[in-house]
Amino acid sequence: MGDVGSASAVGSLVSVIMPAYQAEEFIAEALASALAQDHDPVEIIVVDDGSSDSTGEAAQIAGACVVRHPFNRGYDCALNTGFQRAADLGCGYIISIDADGQHDPVILGSFIQALDNGADVVIGIRNQLQRFAEHVFAYTAVRLWGIRDPLCGMKGYRTQIYRELGHFDCYNSIGTELSIYAARHHRRIAQIPIQTLPRSDAPRFGNKIRSNARIIRSLLNGLKARDG
Repeated sequence: MGDVGSASAVGSLVSVIMPAYQAEEFIAEALASALAQDHDPVEIIVVDDGSSDSTGEAAQIAGACVVRHPFNRGYDCALNTGFQRAADLGCGYIISIDADGQHDPVILGSFIQALDNGADVVIGIRNQLQRFAEHVFAYTAVRLWGIRDPLCGMKGYRTQIYRELGHFDCYNSIGTELSIYAARHHRRIAQIPIQTLPRSDAPRFGNKIRSNARIIRSLLNGLKARDG
């Protein structure tokens, strides 16, 4: 793993993590929208997950701190890397957001406010779920842990929760392990409805049978995880 550029403001209060793969065409627009929000101090960290295009360079030019994987390692590994960088920078809050433009950065203010108000984890609730397995995961999560949309990619955390578990993900949870851990340990969880926008890339879950199988596998791993 190597760096493309360095953080512009070490010790920022909020770190926004964007995993990105082959995102050269739209990463600059996504970053411009996030950077336009008046929520200083904020550090945006783009994890270029082994892209063969100029994703990292475009993100750096747009003003992000960029960390590059030498090869594609997947969504959860990219988030692991981003969370570690944010913790190393001493950020108090970490917010994950997709780099494909599906999450409107305007809602960042609501996430930060919820964390300021004492929430340990903030979870977005999308206006629609696209796959059968997502409905199964959500049905299970709301009954076991009170989480209505566990697979939403936009979530906010106190860095303390991340340090407490010791990692973001250890079983390819599709970004759900840390929030489930927090719920199981009776941390304060806020949930905020969000409107998703049309995405600019391929779905991160994959397509059809493969995506549903991946989601169900993640759910089963979450149910049997000791710490999550």
